[in-house]
Amino acid sequence: MLQTRQLAAIMFTDIVGYTTLMGNDEKKAFELLRKNRQIQQPLVKQFNGTWIKELGDGVLASFTTATDAVYCASEIQRSCEAVEDLQLRIGIHLGEVVFEDNDVFGDGVNIASRLQTLAPIGRIWISETVQKNVANKKDIKTKFVRLESLKHVKEPVPIYEVYTSDIPDDTPDIDFRTTSMYPEKSIAVLPFVNMSNDPEQEYFSDGMAEEILTSLTHIKDLKVAGRTSTFQFKGKNVDLREVGQKLSVSKVLEGSVRKQGKRLRITAQLINVEDGYHLWSDRYDREMDDVFAIQDEIALAITENLKLILHDREKAMISKTPTVNKKAYESYLKGKFEWGKRTKDGFLKSIYYFNEAIKEDNEYSLAYTGIADSYTLLCAYHILPAEASISKAKQAAEKAMELNPLLAEAFEALGHIELLNVVNWQEALDNYQKAIQLNPGFSTARQRYALMMATLGKYKEALEEIKKAHDLDPLSKIINTDSGLIDLISGNADTAIEKCQEVLDLDPDFPVALFVKGLAHEQKGETGSAIDNFKHAAEVAKSNIIARSALAHALCMDGDKEGALQILHGIQSPDELQFVSPYCLAIIHAGLGNTDNVFSYLNEAIDIKSVWIIHLHFSVDPRLKEFRTDPRYNELLQRIQMNRE
Repeated sequence: MLQTRQLAAIMFTDIVGYTTLMGNDEKKAFELLRKNRQIQQPLVKQFNGTWIKELGDGVLASFTTATDAVYCASEIQRSCEAVEDLQLRIGIHLGEVVFEDNDVFGDGVNIASRLQTLAPIGRIWISETVQKNVANKKDIKTKFVRLESLKHVKEPVPIYEVYTSDIPDDTPDIDFRTTSMYPEKSIAVLPFVNMSNDPEQEYFSDGMAEEILTSLTHIKDLKVAGRTSTFQFKGKNVDLREVGQKLSVSKVLEGSVRKQGKRLRITAQLINVEDGYHLWSDRYDREMDDVFAIQDEIALAITENLKLILHDREKAMISKTPTVNKKAYESYLKGKFEWGKRTKDGFLKSIYYFNEAIKEDNEYSLAYTGIADSYTLLCAYHILPAEASISKAKQAAEKAMELNPLLAEAFEALGHIELLNVVNWQEALDNYQKAIQLNPGFSTARQRYALMMATLGKYKEALEEIKKAHDLDPLSKIINTDSGLIDLISGNADTAIEKCQEVLDLDPDFPVALFVKGLAHEQKGETGSAIDNFKHAAEVAKSNIIARSALAHALCMDGDKEGALQILHGIQSPDELQFVSPYCLAIIHAGLGNTDNVFSYLNEAIDIKSVWIIHLHFSVDPRLKEFRTDPRYNELLQRIQMNRE
């Protein structure tokens, strides 16, 4: 048996729907197979290829050059257009294969076969090795499709689609030769693919991408899409042009992580969104001890390829290592992973992991800000009372600032704490502004600063700032919802409903959008719609007190006080295991018309420094409007003023 090993371009073709056709009309199926053979055999020969064999309705051929293979595939697809019901999928890969007895074997064959299976009807999908060989051919255009993990292939394969003279109707009309429609110096860092055998390592691949993204946000001249927007694409097979369009970026960084014990294999590719061209790519086979160096190298490679001139401070921020302790770093990544779930259990687990990180490195400033963020959201979501959370949050944020006086996350955390705790409004504003000054790309700081401006009645500034947050993180559900909330606070309920609905079109179960949309409907007197939204919010948020109290108030406005009382009794039941905010109880009694109870619970809310008392001082909550003429309301405002001093 003569066996030879050589580099070859392998082409697989397959007739779409042939098996079904064979079952329905065997004669027609055989006729289609004959026509397919008549088209392909002479074209394979014309482009210097070798017809290896037929596999049912598929054809396997090899070529000495990738260019010949692509030209042949293009002619085959064009010829098939003239034959009714003859539609093909074609996959091509260039690699080393083994020829033996008029057959061919090896990874190159496997990859070509997988590409053919994945390709859409009537399309040609090629691997990156093929794309690099045809990239300089004027009459062949390619676009990057996605990075795909193929069965029995160790590394993810970058996949491209081939266009010759005609571009399909469902492809956006883009001139591949023109400059980008988006800022040249703009980037989205997509979640890295977890290539480890252990799904529990997901936190590490997510963390790698997030750490690189965070480093890049410190570069003044670079627009970096926010984490919540880029992570919307996690686990999805998307066209990079879709990413560019939705995030308004011209470049995308994607990669993969394989972590086994102390060994790391990290791949990264910087890709031009417009034409799928790889500006830079690299693979790192290192020990875990090198993880920070890898992050720095990737970030710096991006700046070099985008021709960014870095100031000394920006270089320092990119290369600054938050900790040299690998156990601390892994615990921190686990904490961020849990925090991102935005649930009670997630926040509590994140606090545990952040504390574990601090045990390993008690000077890990970012771990302290993680604790602060977790406690402030536990408080803001009425999961824990302020007295059980705010002091811990403030202690952690101040420790982070002590360790790193230039840490934007620490200033943002302190600003949020001051806002929630009704202590010093000016200090809250100063902290938000400092966080933005230190990191202009910090979308969360801009988002919360915008909310505070709206709460203060400064709607123009609020709208300007929330737009900046949106531009940085355009797919963020919370930023888009808060944009609607600002409209609602400023008296524009219709726009608030529209913006919240846009969020719900992306995620029908996002509870904050459901809540704000419900408030907007109730403000318009559309109590039926308000009830529907609050019910949905209570279901998906697992009976959250805020959603339940809102539902009870809306039921009262709809004339169903009995339904509201049932909710009230359930909330005050001895079996209720979660914290019950007196502010929420005041809202229910406001609906029931129990004025004395309203003021009793609002005073109690002030006593415990409930995070929503800010709504009293600035008349944000329309559900309390009818009580503002009562003398006791001014007494509440005076108490808030005293608490601030």
